[in-house]
Amino acid sequence: MKHLLIAGHGYIGRAVSRDFLAAGWQVTALSRSEADRGAPVAPLNEHAADLSSAGSIAALADTIPRPDAILHCASSGRGGPDAYRAVYLGGCRHLLDAFPGVPLLFTSSTSVYAQTDGSVVTEESPADPDRETGRLLRETEELVLSHGGIILRLAGIYGPHRSIILKKFLAGESTLEEDGRRFLNQIHRDDAASAIHHAVTTPLGSGIYNVADSHPRSQLDTFTALAGIFDRPLPPSVPRDLGRKRGWTHKQVSNARLRATGWQPRHPDFLEAAPDIAATLE
Repeated sequence: MKHLLIAGHGYIGRAVSRDFLAAGWQVTALSRSEADRGAPVAPLNEHAADLSSAGSIAALADTIPRPDAILHCASSGRGGPDAYRAVYLGGCRHLLDAFPGVPLLFTSSTSVYAQTDGSVVTEESPADPDRETGRLLRETEELVLSHGGIILRLAGIYGPHRSIILKKFLAGESTLEEDGRRFLNQIHRDDAASAIHHAVTTPLGSGIYNVADSHPRSQLDTFTALAGIFDRPLPPSVPRDLGRKRGWTHKQVSNARLRATGWQPRHPDFLEAAPDIAATLE
């Protein structure tokens, strides 16, 4: 039985463990603490471990069977540069040291693309973020790639019980930045999980892959469609938000490279999924 180690068992990690368990894999999942662990799911093995601690991860390596692959999809807990450095850069380094030779897959973010001209960005496009958090993601990517790993750059994640865009729209809290031209790039949780499963089980080789749906949409296009679907007014126009945590960007993220390997999103367009997602939001 093949064995997957998941570092970070949150919104994405739980969907990934579900898929790999269904496929007959042994899965070991790491959470920051006992309090972060969910309800027991047989035959999932859960451990509390601190990714920022080399000693904690080294002790884990002495406790569990050697994995066939490792997924780092832990969250920074909405923290700033210090959290990014500890969880992402430190966490990947500790996993690589504790499990030498085991393929590592790191879920990065499409926020590393800093383009502001609305252009289509591919894995070959410059990725020069202007925030320190983005630069730490890039440093982590380079570390993982130097050890033969895989980078999946995820767009904004939505899914059951989660969609910041839809939740704010339905609450009447959304705004259109200027003329609404800025593109929104998203990925359904289950499509992110299926991309991870595909990357682990398909011989892709070391490299970078964008994980986004197939229809980047402008704010105006998105909110106009949502207004029609839910019979709500368009949000008011405001100046662009240059203080966004991950920087203000305007780009269309292409998923063509990953699709060329055989992966296809089950939810290629956020607007098609929106009614079902809305029914799950509180």
